[in-house]
Amino acid sequence: MAKVLCVLYDDPTDGYPTEYARDDLPAIDRYPGGQTTPTPEGIDFTPGHLLGSVSGELGLRAYLEKAGHTLVVTSDKDGDGSAFDRELVDADVVISQPFWPAYLTPERIAAAKNLKLAVTAGIGSDHVDLDAAVAHGVTVAEVTFSNSISVAEHVVMMTLSLVRNYLPSHQVVLDGGWNIADCVARSYDLEGMHVGTVAAGRIGLAVLRRLAPFGVKLHYTDRHRLPRELEDELGLVFHESAAAMVPYCDVVTVNAPLHPETEGLFDDGLLALMKRGAYLINTARARIADRDAVDRALRSGRLAGYAGDVWYPQPAPADHPWRTMPHHGMTPHISGSSLSAQARYAAGTREILESWFAGRPIRDEYLIVDGGALAGTGAHSYSVTK
Repeated sequence: MAKVLCVLYDDPTDGYPTEYARDDLPAIDRYPGGQTTPTPEGIDFTPGHLLGSVSGELGLRAYLEKAGHTLVVTSDKDGDGSAFDRELVDADVVISQPFWPAYLTPERIAAAKNLKLAVTAGIGSDHVDLDAAVAHGVTVAEVTFSNSISVAEHVVMMTLSLVRNYLPSHQVVLDGGWNIADCVARSYDLEGMHVGTVAAGRIGLAVLRRLAPFGVKLHYTDRHRLPRELEDELGLVFHESAAAMVPYCDVVTVNAPLHPETEGLFDDGLLALMKRGAYLINTARARIADRDAVDRALRSGRLAGYAGDVWYPQPAPADHPWRTMPHHGMTPHISGSSLSAQARYAAGTREILESWFAGRPIRDEYLIVDGGALAGTGAHSYSVTK
């Protein structure tokens, strides 16, 4: 029998919900492109309920305990003596979400002598040191596509919020004011602007499709060029690199995985190539952008706005400069953790565990590392340094 260690974010401050704003979720059985949504043998949760917090337990406890496994759930993941470190020593499986990542460093992986499987409940497995996972034979899997559309919707929301100066305008209402001139002094139309994405995979392409009806001109850069018919359909302009693309764009959205080629990509040099007054949206990973360079670009006017929901580390400390820099639209890491997304990635996590415990192959699209090498989606999206 296995010990499963699950690291989830804390419950709401006023307690775990007993009722919800809506009674149901739309039924979605396939993603764009045809991949089926998760197909576990069963679920022990109500879709639309809060599953990603400690009390939600990703709906896994009944299933795991009935099979004789042990489930340990905690939110305490950082600092010396954390519950995560104490429980990791003899854990066979670790599950965490990108929004509250349990950082599996080389040291932690080396100390976890029983660890065989690391599951990301969601997408994006950069909180796992993939080199160390390869070296120690740890399988890494994530619930590919489960929250890609959720993130794409968040990108569109943040783009419009920045360009239309929505957040400061809403604050005027909360403060009891009616300062129209103050609100519109930084408000523009998105129509006619040039919008570019760094990476055009599942999320990036979904962003492009959702922004096309706004009458914008679309650009992209990616290590894998899209089919010509798709470029023609959306009117996409391909660029060989981010540096080649950003001078043309009024809005740049980052939708790339974090790996050695993208870490620190948006530094002072690349930001200097962007149009003065451009907007940068980053819901991918914080370390793709240089923390202090973004702060400087906003204060100098190089950027008109920055929005995203990814920070490093997560949770971000109270003194993180992105909390107080001007003209930002930052949120906690929530873009991929809507209640709709949680139902899919909880079901996908169970599907992965069912396959793992039964000795069946995990879906290829869910695999990041397997058999001592990058595999499946991981071979397409990531790179290792050793």
